[in-house]
Amino acid sequence: MDDNLNIHGRTLQEWKKAYPLLSSLIATEEAFWLNEHYESFRQGAGLPLREEDIRDAEARLVRFAPYLQSAFPETRKTDGLIESPLLPIPEMQSYLESVQQIAIPGKMWLKCDSHLPIAGSIKARGGIYEVLKHAEDLALTHRLLTPGDDYAKFSTDAFRELFSRHSIAVGSTGNLGLSIGIISAQLGFQVTVHMSADAKEWKKELLRSKGVNVAEHASDYSKAVEEGRKQAAADPSCYFIDDENSKDLFFGYAVAAYRLKNQLDALQITVDREHPLFVYLPCGVGGGPGGVAFGLKQVFGDHVHCFFAEPTHSPCMLLGLMTGLHDQISVQDFGIDNKTEADGLAVGRPSRFVGRTIETLLSGIYTVEDDELLVLLAALRDQQGIRMEPSALAGMCGPSRLAGSAEGRRYIEKQNLSMKQATHIVWGTGGSLVPESVQEEYYQRGLQMARSRQE
Repeated sequence: MDDNLNIHGRTLQEWKKAYPLLSSLIATEEAFWLNEHYESFRQGAGLPLREEDIRDAEARLVRFAPYLQSAFPETRKTDGLIESPLLPIPEMQSYLESVQQIAIPGKMWLKCDSHLPIAGSIKARGGIYEVLKHAEDLALTHRLLTPGDDYAKFSTDAFRELFSRHSIAVGSTGNLGLSIGIISAQLGFQVTVHMSADAKEWKKELLRSKGVNVAEHASDYSKAVEEGRKQAAADPSCYFIDDENSKDLFFGYAVAAYRLKNQLDALQITVDREHPLFVYLPCGVGGGPGGVAFGLKQVFGDHVHCFFAEPTHSPCMLLGLMTGLHDQISVQDFGIDNKTEADGLAVGRPSRFVGRTIETLLSGIYTVEDDELLVLLAALRDQQGIRMEPSALAGMCGPSRLAGSAEGRRYIEKQNLSMKQATHIVWGTGGSLVPESVQEEYYQRGLQMARSRQE
């Protein structure tokens, strides 16, 4: 790009001088950014959301558990809760240490939202929650529901007839569309998922098989969201789920923090100053990882350290937070193409709502090359027998980046952290619904890339 090119009132040269890391981002090189706005956590201080709102979301999901058990038998083993296992991954930790030639102090775990029931991704948390909340609001308004009712009644014809008179719209790169589409169609809503050009074909076909209307757009995620908004604005009975600005989505994601605490308690894993918790979250527009990070800070305060991971070709949240411009700036403004194998993370412009909410809570962001995602995908399958999609592997190299980079070591030193008994949780965000043939293609490509690196 021309250094004299004017971008939002500054030349590119001026931008690079103000933000030296920008040169690496424009070159789509892997980078590690520490958040200079990170602060010690104070409950509720200056934050636009409250912990009580997360507790309310948690209680609502418990109310809906009987319905979910009835409509989705796969949730019966978790008593109708949409929850995933937390698994130790010692073999993967050893693999990373060997390949990166770095010691990772502490123990690595995988939070398997890749295997969440119903929708097979982290989006099952927020997406399904917001649809259920909307369904509850409609049922209460039309007096089909009273406080204390058994929510299994949401499976009855009277509820389906009510919901059939209403529609839901959402814009998505894939996984949010799956969660919204599957639960909405099951309840009886007319649902349209506006999908961007980078959405995988198998995700579109799966939605169509559930009776969902899939509207395809030649442009990227932002255009899909824009079209979803237009549909809702033109139809009073249409409810738009806004991945960029929805508080309900955010609260649904945040509930994960309380569930995780229960899992850690059951495993007798302590989280305190001598036992810090590090969480690595793949990031697209920011809603899922932002909600989880917000919830984690409510539960663990300064003892949890959250890092987002983005593709080198789509570092939108890093760019928005680093400049403080949030959604007023996009990766395309700097010539970054937003084209990545990590379709769920292919977002050019971050959520302002999320960025402003977590800008003092987030420890930092690092970027990952697509080739690395595929190599890690193959390694996870070989080392632990776990299958995920490429975008879900963005968090996997977080512990080695923290331990092996100058920025990571600087963060540890600045926070005065004892790492010997650290817990590292990689948030696996999706992949269990990926068709076998597609998963095998990812795996073979990852193996080939790993072999080429050794040659």
